[in-house]
Amino acid sequence: MTRGQNAQLDEISKAIIEQLQHDGRKPYAAIGKAVGLSEAAVRQRVMRLTEAGIMQIVAVTDPLQVGFARQAMIGIRAEGDSEQVGAKLAEMPEIEYVVITAGSFDLLVEVVAENDDQLLEVLNRRIRAIPEVRSTETFVYLKLLKQTYQWGTR
Repeated sequence: MTRGQNAQLDEISKAIIEQLQHDGRKPYAAIGKAVGLSEAAVRQRVMRLTEAGIMQIVAVTDPLQVGFARQAMIGIRAEGDSEQVGAKLAEMPEIEYVVITAGSFDLLVEVVAENDDQLLEVLNRRIRAIPEVRSTETFVYLKLLKQTYQWGTR
């Protein structure tokens, strides 16, 4: 299965994903007990789900706790091929999230920076330096109220 195709997940695969969304370090034996499979069967399903690109198991950090005091969503208006502009943006390590959108902006990117100076550097000298970028609008995060990673199981 390639990215972008809709995966048809059975209830057991969804239950395995939910178990890992709550604790990505949970042992396969414990997951198996919760979903009614053997440890080996869970291991095989997890391997298939990750190899298909349906899920990843990663450590999620709180940017504030690890020294990144400034987060912002930046709306970008561009000309030409939005996918090419998005590919250039995706190469920047400070940009965590890149999407092509419909509406007022052609792309949205999320920037995680150590401080306002670094955010300004990324915005002025990196994003706006891309020739196809026509304008930007920056939305600085004041407080994060909700962030979940539980898509696709409910």
